[in-house]
Amino acid sequence: MQEYDLAVIGAGPGGYVAAIRGAQLGLRVALIEKRDTLGGTCLNVGCIPSKALLETSELFATLRHKLGDHGIAAGAPAIDIAAMLRRKERIVKEVTEGVAFLMKKNKVAVITGSASFAGAAADGSTGAGRVLFVTADGGRTELAAKHVVIATGSAPVELPFLRFDGRCVISSTEALALPAVPRHLVVIGAGAVGLELGSVWLRLGAQVTVVEMLPQIAPFADTQLARALERSLRQQGMAIRLKTKVTAAQPGDDAVGLTVESDGRSEALVCDKVLVAVGRRAYTDGLGLEAIGLALEAGGKIAVDGQFCTSVAGVYAIGDVIAGPMLAHKAEEEGIALAELIAGQPGHVNYDALPSVVYTDPELAGVGLTEEQARERRLEVKVGRFYFKANARAKTMGHDDGLVKVIADAGTDRLLGVHIVGPRASDLIAEAVVAIELKASAGDLGRAVHAHPTLSEACKEAALASARRSIHGA
Repeated sequence: MQEYDLAVIGAGPGGYVAAIRGAQLGLRVALIEKRDTLGGTCLNVGCIPSKALLETSELFATLRHKLGDHGIAAGAPAIDIAAMLRRKERIVKEVTEGVAFLMKKNKVAVITGSASFAGAAADGSTGAGRVLFVTADGGRTELAAKHVVIATGSAPVELPFLRFDGRCVISSTEALALPAVPRHLVVIGAGAVGLELGSVWLRLGAQVTVVEMLPQIAPFADTQLARALERSLRQQGMAIRLKTKVTAAQPGDDAVGLTVESDGRSEALVCDKVLVAVGRRAYTDGLGLEAIGLALEAGGKIAVDGQFCTSVAGVYAIGDVIAGPMLAHKAEEEGIALAELIAGQPGHVNYDALPSVVYTDPELAGVGLTEEQARERRLEVKVGRFYFKANARAKTMGHDDGLVKVIADAGTDRLLGVHIVGPRASDLIAEAVVAIELKASAGDLGRAVHAHPTLSEACKEAALASARRSIHGA
């Protein structure tokens, strides 16, 4: 019987980070992962490969449409899809091998196999801290741990009338590895995954139609900024159908017929690929939670308290399997906090300072409350806006779509939220995260000196605008 202080099930961002932090704090740690590679969905078939394709497709779009603005003449570019995919796989390999190196460096025992809880051990004892894992060759081994963390992540949601076939009806996993540019890609769902992968194949030459049943894209985002992003995507050629739902589907060998409904009217759409991106579900399949008496919530997630404890002593859960947005960085912070709590140290995640990003062009990023959320809470707020069209650096880059929006408490001036649609919003949002984490005011952000010329000056100007003090704003 192998014994550990901490056993982590799942080697995604939450799991492997929890394992590293636990080892740093002196715990004997085992990390159990059913894949042959570490990193979970994010590193293998999610965040990292999608960003690789986004970079390639954005460069291709720049070569096709923007070089002339810079006075650069070049022949029409051609895309080699196979080479693009090889580059993506090389990046994934390097990143996942980096995680494996970190496991060795921190002396974390990595065990390959599908883990499940055992109701009783071979010696007849029972307990939640006993994990049964089944290795790839069918062998079965038991291990004991004082603390067990469930960090098994999530899986794409299927539509009941449109099951994944991996050929015409695809999930995000297949959308990252299409061998050719689709003629017509229909994306069901206008969240981050749908918009990003739709953007990849749009830039590479596909006709892309996004179908969303809600009245705005990126439903989690500030409405004004979501509309700004929508305008930009439409200008790039993306067809976006809001307040529209798919009611029926007829998959064929090389095409899919869809029936969509909007305002009570039905319409037929025919495409060669359908990307179903309507969300993800917590993945707890095969864990044997019933063996330890751990029941799931109505939505399939695991209930935890403020210290990530489940209803079963010694068993914890983090990341996509618990409440909250399904974001890799959320899972990482929860993994760190939990490891510190188990080791007897303070551990905490500030969910009010949790950023979200959509890696389209322009990018969309936000942290804290949207204007709508602040109004719903009946908060008195002041709002500052600054548009990238008035930012010199954005002008020189040729990327001046979008704006920065700052929401602050009208009485105290404390920052409540910052939202950005524009170039490199994913990087710019970091200073807003720090400001909110440190309970800064809009005045603090506006007084901080920002180098010129930089995109970050837009954040300063938006903060100043909330007090009607913007220097360069209209």
